[in-house]
Amino acid sequence: MQLPLVPRARLGFIIPSSNRMVEPQMQRFCPEGVVPHFNRIGMTNRHRAPLDELLPRILLAAELLGDAKCDVTILQCTGTSMSGGVEKEKEVISAIEKVTGHPAASAASSLMDAFRALEAKKLVFVSETAQGGHYKKLLFLKEAGLEIIADRAMGLEGSDIYCTTPPSYWYENVVGMQNDSADVYFISCANIQSIDVIEDLERELGKPVVTSNQAALWCAMRLAGIQDKISGLGTLLDRTLETPF
Repeated sequence: MQLPLVPRARLGFIIPSSNRMVEPQMQRFCPEGVVPHFNRIGMTNRHRAPLDELLPRILLAAELLGDAKCDVTILQCTGTSMSGGVEKEKEVISAIEKVTGHPAASAASSLMDAFRALEAKKLVFVSETAQGGHYKKLLFLKEAGLEIIADRAMGLEGSDIYCTTPPSYWYENVVGMQNDSADVYFISCANIQSIDVIEDLERELGKPVVTSNQAALWCAMRLAGIQDKISGLGTLLDRTLETPF
């Protein structure tokens, strides 16, 4: 596919050095004329550190994406962006915006905006990680005012397992958590293949399904002024929603 000489928008994503899902998924689903760009930093596995310690790396990565004239910058790691709590996450976004001079978001804020757009307050929450990482995400969601009516830590170990676990795994496990009280089903992690079963899950469960990379693309596009619907990504991107910013 030939890229336009002047794209409609350039979307910048800061991702963990070990992530192998954000790039192919964004390249696959970005609409015509919307170009994703990526920068990697160490923030998971052996590079893991408190958000305050990661901030200089994050800001350098954001500044370098600015050299590519990105219209929006997204810190795309769910666990990292949630790790310091709601207020710290807001501080990080503000710092990125100050460096780039453009709108910014994170995996966490993208998800919160998606839930608001879907008017979802009661979540069934599934994460890829062991109980420790899952619990930190759970704390963030509750601090943000969401009610978790069911949750499960899948206990997968490391990026190699995250990104090679097939979509069917997520489908089977989320269907097994069906709960009629849920407003939305949330599958956390930017390094998994859950994006491929969003629509199958929505048909089976009868409720919206939100994943980390789906929400990030939706948020990045709308921050850049792109309102396109995208087929294959479920309710969130298949209808015109008022931008909640």
